[in-house]
Amino acid sequence: MLPRLLFAMVIGMSSYLAAQTLPVPQAITDPAQLRSATVENLQKFTLEALYSTRLIGAAAWSPDGEQVAFISNIRGRNNLWTIGAAGGWPTQLTLSDQRQDSPAWSPDGKWIAYISDKDGNELWDIFLVSPQSGEVTRLTAKPESAEESPAWSPDSKQVAYMTKAKTSASFEIETIDIATRLTTRVTHNTTPELRNVSPIWSPDGRRIAYTQENASGKDSNIFFYDLAAGTATNLTPHKGDQIYAAEAWSPNGKTLLITSNASTDAAHGFNNVALLDVAGKKLTWITNDRWEMHAGGFSPDGTTVVWSANVDGRQGLYSRAVAGGEVERLAVPEGVNAFAGSVGTFSGVAYGPWSRDGHRLLYYHSGATSPNDLYIYDRKTKQSTQLTHALVAGVNSASMVPATLVHYPSRDGKFTLSAWAYVPNNIVRNQSYPAIVYIHGGPASQSMDSFNRFIQYINNQGYLVIAPNYRGGSGY
Repeated sequence: MLPRLLFAMVIGMSSYLAAQTLPVPQAITDPAQLRSATVENLQKFTLEALYSTRLIGAAAWSPDGEQVAFISNIRGRNNLWTIGAAGGWPTQLTLSDQRQDSPAWSPDGKWIAYISDKDGNELWDIFLVSPQSGEVTRLTAKPESAEESPAWSPDSKQVAYMTKAKTSASFEIETIDIATRLTTRVTHNTTPELRNVSPIWSPDGRRIAYTQENASGKDSNIFFYDLAAGTATNLTPHKGDQIYAAEAWSPNGKTLLITSNASTDAAHGFNNVALLDVAGKKLTWITNDRWEMHAGGFSPDGTTVVWSANVDGRQGLYSRAVAGGEVERLAVPEGVNAFAGSVGTFSGVAYGPWSRDGHRLLYYHSGATSPNDLYIYDRKTKQSTQLTHALVAGVNSASMVPATLVHYPSRDGKFTLSAWAYVPNNIVRNQSYPAIVYIHGGPASQSMDSFNRFIQYINNQGYLVIAPNYRGGSGY
């Protein structure tokens, strides 16, 4: 009886065993180890040149995996562009003085949905544009409300989205029929302290998963809505404050990949990645670590999941077989990396950051010397292709300064604080150079190893910069 009981205990606990603990990165603890690099023909930056750096926004795969749609201000305003998956010259698909966001390619490839507001009023409407002809069609026309986060049904006949009246505090979820323009409320009469976000269609098109967040930012639940029955089910009932956020459906529609801080052991309070069994409401943890994780998506065959991990201000990309096994860190550049791609399904197959063939992953990369750009990672060759180029011509990244991770004790000696140090190029250690302490906002904010125009400019003028990461809101 005892061996059987022990076996049952092991099975019950397996949902909470850590897949792999990511190591603490090496950091400089002695200021004398900081060095100034010698750079020949050091370029002097102007504010105008640095602040002409282009913005690269939300992106989405085409169904055939041959193109990527993305938002950029290449022409001065955030409009919709497309580019071949092999790289090359981008094509501007929409030309507007209004800003646009959130592209989502229909599974049949005929339309790209996106949102646009009016003169910055944030009362977004949803539009459709043909990637072949550039024809634009307005899908929603509600001047007193905002419609955001369009998500296509697998049959390309409906779009789910978030909607909020100008006078309301809560986001609701609606669907709209492309042919008839008839709308259906998925949620309604949500109390002011809650909002419903991020609708995701199931691969069979019969259910919509969404996350219901508390305005405090400390509590949320995952629901799914059955379209035929017209009923919503809470998949994550709990007591106290816990975060649950739905990220993607598995291709078989039985499991949701989620981000949650509800682990019951030492990693409790840190966002980790888990599988949520829809029928049984059971969690199986993919990660269980004291770093911040964010779920990415399932591979098209459902065998692999990907996620990102913020390890002391650098964000890497990781993958693992759903069945378990070794965690693979993707060979992407050091800095801040995040998966790109709108969440949805093509012919019943989930995609998100994955190309339809499952061989490539779409992601963003930013580093201290490189602004945010789109890349495609090839899983076979472990090589990346850069799709966009945010730096304008004439700005030499070789004259920029990389960030150095440093650790130092708090004043009372109880904690070790992290910071990023930026030492100007071509200076000597003679105590004659001024320094700036760069303070981030908010107790839970964080300075990361990403592109910062101001830091690069002031560093280029001879100022040392240190960006400390004391984070009272998250425990240290």
